[in-house]
Amino acid sequence: MIAATRHLKLPFQFDEAKLVQDLSALKEDLWIPHYNTQGYAGEWKVIPLYAPQGDGTNIVIFTPDQESRATETQWLKACPYFKEVIDSFQFPIVTARILRLAVGSEIKPHRDHELGYEDGCFRLHIPIVTNPEVHFVLDGDELTMLPGECWYTNVNYEHSVVNAGTQDRMHLVIDGERNAWSDELFFSLAPQESFEPTEGLQEESPETLQRIIEELERSDLPIAKELIAENKEKLARLTSTSRS
Repeated sequence: MIAATRHLKLPFQFDEAKLVQDLSALKEDLWIPHYNTQGYAGEWKVIPLYAPQGDGTNIVIFTPDQESRATETQWLKACPYFKEVIDSFQFPIVTARILRLAVGSEIKPHRDHELGYEDGCFRLHIPIVTNPEVHFVLDGDELTMLPGECWYTNVNYEHSVVNAGTQDRMHLVIDGERNAWSDELFFSLAPQESFEPTEGLQEESPETLQRIIEELERSDLPIAKELIAENKEKLARLTSTSRS
């Protein structure tokens, strides 16, 4: 039996200096704290580059089957190289964001839901700024991602990040919808059979989802109501499945 592909370094190398230049065009007040405050310690912030209706304040992660397709935000218009990088991928963009994990901060171990290539929606990381003391662990393997590289990570598996260095860690993170172009790319790097769904991988626990909902109910974020509804739907689906 072929082992599942958990991560891949893709054959792209983007210009580190141009990535940093575009990053510098984004003002400090654009950064939005990640809504799942139970899932991290310290400071973890987001700038949306693709979002539903192009809303640069909306950090909801949409999936391809939802009606509201993400489009470019106003912040991407100020970042021509980010746009060039995103446009180089010939698959539909579900979301594109800059994620910043501050010095001394940690993203706690967790799994995401249906974000492996086999699910039809997948995640790419392009580091912009990082340091040797960033520890990204995916299913027990520590991945060293360098600026300008491009990595696929199957975040259905447990993963965590610790920034123990002296520089914030900032990545361009793209969620894409699988198509023929991406199939050709991925299957040239790993056996097609290694992208089959893996049983036993669960999304967030009911307890985690309930904590997220409670945190959002205390939030003043404009999108809090949408996020509450989204997480209540996940919770209902998960509890329904566990009873069947």
